[in-house]
Amino acid sequence: MVISSTSARLLYILSVVSLLLYIITTLADIEILNQYNGSGLLLILFFLLLALAFRGHELLKGYSFTIMIFAAVSAAMYYPQYFTNVGDFKLSKLIVPLMQIIMFGMGTGLSMRDFARVVRMPKGVIAGVLCHYLIMPLVAFGITRIFQFPDEIAAGIILIGSCPNGLASNVMTYLARANLALSVTLTAISTFIAPFVTPFFMSLLAGQYVEIDFWAMVWDITKIVIIPVTAGLVFNYFLHGKFKWLDEIMPVISMGGIALIIVVITSAGRDSLLEVGPKLIAAVIMHNMSGYVLGYLSARTLRMKERDCRTIAIEVGLQNAGLGSSLALALGKLSTVGLAAAVFAPVMNITGSSLALWFRNKPLPQEESFDSEEVVKHA
Repeated sequence: MVISSTSARLLYILSVVSLLLYIITTLADIEILNQYNGSGLLLILFFLLLALAFRGHELLKGYSFTIMIFAAVSAAMYYPQYFTNVGDFKLSKLIVPLMQIIMFGMGTGLSMRDFARVVRMPKGVIAGVLCHYLIMPLVAFGITRIFQFPDEIAAGIILIGSCPNGLASNVMTYLARANLALSVTLTAISTFIAPFVTPFFMSLLAGQYVEIDFWAMVWDITKIVIIPVTAGLVFNYFLHGKFKWLDEIMPVISMGGIALIIVVITSAGRDSLLEVGPKLIAAVIMHNMSGYVLGYLSARTLRMKERDCRTIAIEVGLQNAGLGSSLALALGKLSTVGLAAAVFAPVMNITGSSLALWFRNKPLPQEESFDSEEVVKHA
């Protein structure tokens, strides 16, 4: 959707009005609004209008989806009863199928050359995978020690830290004008080794908080991630270019699926989130930012090129929050273990977009500029 600058200005004004009305109605003791959570509608309207306004601004339109997520989360917090069941059907049952569809979409965007790059750029791939799977789980474990969360919330933080790279990392890397080929390869490799690495770290670091069945988690990740991604990879190999509409619709389905997953988790865990919300948000931001900083510094220590350092920073900091949510559901603890994933998703989109734009505006060393353009062109 394209928004003109005039329409964007009007939307900004309306969003500010909505926010002011929300603040006024929240502070005022209006019985009918309190009875029906009417102020919640104003907050949702504020985020929706702001998201649409961002579509009319070249620099801010990348944040539009994230603001939409805030609208969805607001709806889940104020009206959780509408996002837990539809009749006798539990909406949480949609989480795994949605993730499988999203993972299939990811597979259709991969090709065998993404795996062949391991041979052509082994240092970057090995460094990126090691940094991701060492930094994020260990930082998560440290955070649980600092904040002293309830056991299942702590396990959720370690779970999101033990997941593979996030689906958004390739987009962020592209925006940052970093090494897109390396980014796609790291996402592919980290995803395919996740069935063993994620359960290993969960057993090692989170076993003290919740009971972990290693082989059950291996199978859960295999059916949620590996089988759909492999199916997408095969589909792309044999039918590449024959279903162009699929390339256009899959990003929309993925964004919608992620939004619905977050809403369902937030609704299920609303009471727990109200109890630990501010502290959990602080912990998730610390976790996410540590991934960027430690990933970048690790790559610099290994004397890697600047664009590769930027790529690894993004790949380390962004996690597959959807997988974390699905595994929390498989553990039967969606409303507690799944909360960290629900919070991590919008946080990483905001910080990841901001970091990507900052990298984009910070010129690469002259000798790397041409290489970076070629990587983006041919990836």
